[in-house]
Amino acid sequence: MERLKHKFDQVRKRNEIALVLYLTAGDPSPELTVETVLQGAKIGADVFEIGIPFSDPIADGPTIQAAIDRALKRGVRVATVLEVVKAIRQKTDVPLVLMTYFNPLLQYGLERFAYDAKISGADGVLLTDVPPEEASDWIEIATKNELATIFLLAPTSTDERIRLVSKVGTGFIYCVSRTGVTGEREKLPEDLHKLVARIRKHTDKPIAVGFGISKPEHVSAVAQMDGIDGVVIGSALVRMMHEEFGEERKGSWQKILDFIGALKSASKR
Repeated sequence: MERLKHKFDQVRKRNEIALVLYLTAGDPSPELTVETVLQGAKIGADVFEIGIPFSDPIADGPTIQAAIDRALKRGVRVATVLEVVKAIRQKTDVPLVLMTYFNPLLQYGLERFAYDAKISGADGVLLTDVPPEEASDWIEIATKNELATIFLLAPTSTDERIRLVSKVGTGFIYCVSRTGVTGEREKLPEDLHKLVARIRKHTDKPIAVGFGISKPEHVSAVAQMDGIDGVVIGSALVRMMHEEFGEERKGSWQKILDFIGALKSASKR
């Protein structure tokens, strides 16, 4: 958890927003997930979300759904992902957030998962389908194991929900930029700044914006908005990784790194 706090403080002092990158663990392979994080961190990615595959990813669009399906077919499970985190943590201090749904953790065992995630080197967990009103047991378990509890806020969130997430969420608040699922979009929502302002009224915790953000131009536009501390890119990177390295292709690392580098360059205010 402290790594997340330190990273957002560090980025703020540099007058940037944090670049948060999502990867589906095990797609195209566990080894490539590790290598992408290590290479990406070297060229400036600030935080990584590592997705634990789940058979019913209701918040995810077609690109990430396909990546999850491929990972599951390769046998990637919760234990696999924790090994990926451990391998990453042995070589870098970049903050790592595990992103998944409640059922895989329930099957693994919540207390067992939180402890294993901590000793593997994870800094926080985002359970996409767990609302804060029903998360008290998880929050207690995660806090005991020094894991940040990250929650989603969306355009449909009530002021009451925003106040609750602002109170119980730690690490950062994930602001869903639009209704619907993850996926690449051409344009940012025109009213995104209004949603961020609604959230910012209730908290001074870091706010990271995701869903639909896929280009350096998007990152640059978000970086100029008041109240935003980070931006999350997932589908565009997941798609590119599959195009370059999926189905045992030997693609271009330079293309991946150039993309990450362009995103980070655009994160300056």
